[in-house]
Order: sequence, then structure tokens, then C-alpha cells
Amino acid sequence: MGLVPTMGYLHEGHQSLVKQAAKDNDRVVISIFVNPTQFGPNEDLERYPRDLDRDLALSEAAGAHAAFHPEPEIMYPAEFHTQVEVRDLTQGLCGRSRPTHFVGVCTVVCKLFNIIGPDRAYFGQKDAQQLAVIKRMAADLDMSVDVIGCPIVREPDGLAKSSRNAYLTPDGRAAALVLNRSLRLAAKAATGGERDSGKLIALIEKEMAGEPLVQPDYIEIVHPESMRPLRRLSGPALIAVAANVGKARLLDNILLDIPE
Repeated sequence: MGLVPTMGYLHEGHQSLVKQAAKDNDRVVISIFVNPTQFGPNEDLERYPRDLDRDLALSEAAGAHAAFHPEPEIMYPAEFHTQVEVRDLTQGLCGRSRPTHFVGVCTVVCKLFNIIGPDRAYFGQKDAQQLAVIKRMAADLDMSVDVIGCPIVREPDGLAKSSRNAYLTPDGRAAALVLNRSLRLAAKAATGGERDSGKLIALIEKEMAGEPLVQPDYIEIVHPESMRPLRRLSGPALIAVAANVGKARLLDNILLDIPE
């Protein structure tokens, strides 16, 4: 059995996870649950886009056999008191600006693993820190599930698929292309010989500065498993960015493997 955990409002990125799960497994379950515990104060829990009928149709078309769509009071009854936390990996990147986010993610994913009992679970590389954290949780707690990361799915112009893209205005969407453009610029410099993380980050900052609608949250270069910052690139490296574009908080990243 394969599991694809989602918060719904599916797009081609979610469908790619379901399709991969269908290739690898006899049965595929998709969970559709807007998890309240991973939203901080003043975040977009109430306005997060929802369309269950559309989600069910898209997931079935991609190869899902069943959908798990619980209500919040089922997942978190009044007597619920337990949290799951992965330390260290959650301190930087998204964890810095969203300090309660990953406790909510780990707790709900742990519950989904226990409720559904999958052999494999599929997550997108766009949320690279989340992927690393869930892999660490599954390993540390001896969970009998293989956590599998799948490539980012993009629009033809390079914008990473995201449910929050629905928040973008036409001008915001055009401006948001700078995320992927700046990442590719840094990746080109790195593969061309630049190894200094500070200089690569400066390239991204300069490129993003040309889009006033884009307000960076972070620009970091880290090891893709430990999430620890890299001063110089050698071996695996993740260049990750997060930015606010109007009401949308968008993530993007690029993985490199630099010869040592």
C-alpha cells in the first residue's frame, strides 16, 4: 500500500505522487486533510483553498483507490495531548519563521502512518525540509514505512506547482517566476565552479531584488538530509528559497551534487 498525504486542492504535483505510488504499489490511499496544527497564528488556515469533489476526481484519475478525509475533531479530539517533534532539522529554513509548523506536520503524519498503515509514503521535493524531517522521524521511531521523495512538478514557465499559487494575482504570478530563475542562476554558477555559498546567495538576492512584489523569507544553502548550512559546496547541496508574493508564501529549491 502506498500513501500520498495532502492538504487537498490538488494539482499536477499531487497527481504525480499518486501516479508514482500506483506504479510502486498494489493499492494507493490519498489523505485529504487541512491540518490545523501546522498553521501558526495569523496564517491562512481559514482561507486555504478547498474543493473536495475536485480532489476526489483528480486523485481517482491519477490512480488512487481510496481517500481518507477526516474532520479535525476526529484527528484531534478534546482529550488529545500528544505531539511529535523532530529537533535540529526543524530549526532553520521554514522552522525559523514558522516555529510550530513541523510539530504539527510530524504529529499528523505520524497519525496518518498509524491509521492507514502504508508500506510506502510519497512526498514532493518542493517541501524539501518537510521531506527530510519526515524521513528522520520515520527512521528514529522505527516506523515500518519507506518515505519516498518525488521531483518537483513545474508549470511550463518554471513556477513550482503549489496549492497556494491560487492566491497569486496576474502580476504576482509573473513576479513569482524569479524564484526558479534565481535558483537556476545560482546552480549555473555552482556547476561552473563557484563554491562559496555566500556568493551564490548574493546572486539570488540580487536577482530577487528586481521583483518588488517578492519579499524573501529565506535564501539558504544546506545539506539536503541534515538541513545544516553549508559554507562551501562539496557533495550534495540544497539551495532553498521561500518568499511572500502578496498573500502567497511560496517555496522552491534545487538539488545539486557538486564533485568533492
